[in-house]
Amino acid sequence: MLPLKAFLISFLCIVLLSLAASLAQATRTGELTSERGGWATARRDSAGIAPDPHQYANLAIVQVYAAPTYGWKGAVAVHPWIIFKRAGETQYNRYEVISWGSGDKVRRNANLPDGYWYGAKPRLLVEHRGKEAEAMIPQIEAAIKSYPWPTTYHAWPGPNSNTFMAHIGREVPALKLDLPANALGKDYRSLLHPIGLPPSGRGVQVSILGVLGVTVGAEEGLEVNVLGLNLGLDFTPLKLRLPFIGGIGRDNLQKDNP
Repeated sequence: MLPLKAFLISFLCIVLLSLAASLAQATRTGELTSERGGWATARRDSAGIAPDPHQYANLAIVQVYAAPTYGWKGAVAVHPWIIFKRAGETQYNRYEVISWGSGDKVRRNANLPDGYWYGAKPRLLVEHRGKEAEAMIPQIEAAIKSYPWPTTYHAWPGPNSNTFMAHIGREVPALKLDLPANALGKDYRSLLHPIGLPPSGRGVQVSILGVLGVTVGAEEGLEVNVLGLNLGLDFTPLKLRLPFIGGIGRDNLQKDNP
């Protein structure tokens, strides 16, 4: 009992420290204030990250972005999306899952490819160009079509926007997707399939509805999930994976200011 008690106390302390750090960061960058503006007026223009599709018309490009969600939830979770274009195309396709509205939650080109997510600057998680990107685009499109929960959205424990992106990562291992620890919903799995691939598509994951599980992945490293709160150690590059704030180390998702 003592080892279990020590683990639970340590886990709780880490969770509380991560929450405090995330709240402090969100306050500093305006996530918890009116600095981002109201829902209808918050910034949604291009962040200037995606390559100019006209300038790179002859190049296939695939990118994955994530940004803090709107309002107080931005201190604890992120919203991801994927964009891509084939060689010869001069426009990106953007796909994501959005909670509001009835019917299909999977949306295409509902927002600019690299647009601010309601006032929050997106961060580039994954980028592939050239033949490698061209080869995976059909696989990405097939993964989008095969998403198991296109009309269902639950902020916790899922399925949600992070569940959607994790599904694409599992179906397209060449994407080398590494969703951060605060991508709530990425570990959601149905009760019929508690064991399978992690979001990176390489490794193994055991997860019960995304509320209890463990992940060992090529991109994720080792990660434990308790009630949707993820704690672990990533080796590529070396960094702590923490709930709420995402992580500590190189390429931490939330270290950039809006």
